[in-house]
Amino acid sequence: MTSGLSPGRLQRIDRHLKENYLDAGRIPGALTLVARRGEIEHFSAQGLMDVERKKPVTQDTIYRIYSMSKPITSVALMMLYEEGRFQLTDPVSDFLPEWKDTEVWVSGEYPDSRTRPPDRPMTVRDLLSHQSGLTYGNIDTHAVERAYQNRVQRAGFDGSLAEWSKKLATIPLLYSPGTAWNYSVSTDMCGYLVEAISGQTFDKYLQERIFDPLGMPDTSFHVAEEKHDRFASNYEPDDNEKFVLEDDAATSDYLKPPSYFSGGGGLTGTAMDYYRFCQMLLNGGTLDGTRLLSRKTVDLMRANHLPNGASLADRAIAGMWSESNYDGVGFGLGFSVIMDTSAAQISGSVGQYAWGGAASTAFWIDPAEELVFVFMTQLMPSSTYPIRRELQVMVNAAIDD
Repeated sequence: MTSGLSPGRLQRIDRHLKENYLDAGRIPGALTLVARRGEIEHFSAQGLMDVERKKPVTQDTIYRIYSMSKPITSVALMMLYEEGRFQLTDPVSDFLPEWKDTEVWVSGEYPDSRTRPPDRPMTVRDLLSHQSGLTYGNIDTHAVERAYQNRVQRAGFDGSLAEWSKKLATIPLLYSPGTAWNYSVSTDMCGYLVEAISGQTFDKYLQERIFDPLGMPDTSFHVAEEKHDRFASNYEPDDNEKFVLEDDAATSDYLKPPSYFSGGGGLTGTAMDYYRFCQMLLNGGTLDGTRLLSRKTVDLMRANHLPNGASLADRAIAGMWSESNYDGVGFGLGFSVIMDTSAAQISGSVGQYAWGGAASTAFWIDPAEELVFVFMTQLMPSSTYPIRRELQVMVNAAIDD
């Protein structure tokens, strides 16, 4: 085979998922796509996308990709970077004035917190690399996290990106920008920067500049009416490691257009759409004659942007969470980057970049092996099972040249 992938070894993926996850009732369904050297060599649909209605997974099933929205948003912003619209070192407040006076938390509960000025302004690169001082508000062990929950938690938020940013800017930063790494709403801020700099609403910008040119017809912030029958339901585990319904595809909020376009987690799409996006990146910014980014910009994005070559294990705030393991892994402008496979304790390549979504979806791009992997399922949270690491090992084990 020109791809250098073993068909027999690729079939291990399906057997593993069936025996250990599908038959065991741990996940409802799975869609796996493996491509090498520009050729799709494994594209397998298993199980059900909607258990309640007994609808099988198909290759065009539409999924909530959650945080796999982040690389798309990062590419959107870097397209404006290539047009000379900003520099990575520019303060965010140059474009969003509400951030000019935001300070760093010292002590106390919001809104009566004691604060101090940041060591330096928050920059665009800080947002792209999650070194901004922002957080997610998903825990209640810190005053800043609790302030997010009370003031700007996105669940139920029905305002615009502009309204959300103004509210967020009133809450102190968790740390001074550039001094730590923390997974956060930074990429939602990147989406708002796209709006502020381009003059277009974020959803229209993505549609006109990325989705239409790349041929990604099923990627959107909501599922159009004519596509409802292809939308998967979302599930979560119960106490017995069996899945139960979390969000019914027939009644989901994703069936209607939102007013808040979350660049950090709001998109839905198919495995094939996301593969085309990944292949564009692997090709150095181009696909089928359409160029979104230059090769040099893609190289910049997949470099480690943590100071002095540090890993996430060195820089991440203790007790927080993300969609990546930390040992041997750095972070670029939109995705994690493997720096040391032995420290990461997994087969792969130095320079491999990746991310995942809250419903256990995942992708990675391996430039050294010219390989793209996309995995789709719908089970929250993504930390429930080590399925991503298992699949990475099995895909790499299929390389046969």
